[in-house]
Amino acid sequence: MTLDQYRRVSDRLLAPVVRVAVRFGITPNVISVIAIVTAGAAGAVYWLAVPGSLLYLLGAVLVLANGLLDLLDGMVARQTETDSLGGDLIDHVLDRYADILLLVGLAGGTGEFALGLAAVTGVLMTSYLGTQAQAVGLDRVYGGLVGRADRLAIIGIVTGVAAFTTVSYQGLSVVGLLLVFFAVVGHLTALQRFYYALRALE
Repeated sequence: MTLDQYRRVSDRLLAPVVRVAVRFGITPNVISVIAIVTAGAAGAVYWLAVPGSLLYLLGAVLVLANGLLDLLDGMVARQTETDSLGGDLIDHVLDRYADILLLVGLAGGTGEFALGLAAVTGVLMTSYLGTQAQAVGLDRVYGGLVGRADRLAIIGIVTGVAAFTTVSYQGLSVVGLLLVFFAVVGHLTALQRFYYALRALE
């Protein structure tokens, strides 16, 4: 969507943190593990949260941390010239588990497990189509309606709002509506990437 366009801005902002990580010998894989731990903690917090609970605010902070760490591991790898295919694989696998943990946590907190399933499959198919394009000889696809950076930002913002409101629509809290959003937009983004890849192969 939009946030991937500002990657250079985030790189400049995180540059001092990268220098500190390099100085203390913190490896990209360690950062990736810390990132998945923050995602798991966020998922657990979301599972326990109810509308209007400050637990949602804590979850939003943890999601923000996960997003920043996700940027940081790649930056540290490039800075230390330790980036590799193995590291890329680890990063992508942990990112997918992080997505699952977050969405399962959101579904568990709302009790909307069918919506959670639809959201998880949409998000996973979006990521799958992005890398499958690369598997058939194209560049990796990051485009579409909602990428991972956008997704984390949306989760953080909406759950931050959920900490201060109990408003609902058609029986769904704002977090339930968030799952609807990911269920619909996730699959649309996957289809958008599929269409792009198919056209590129013609």
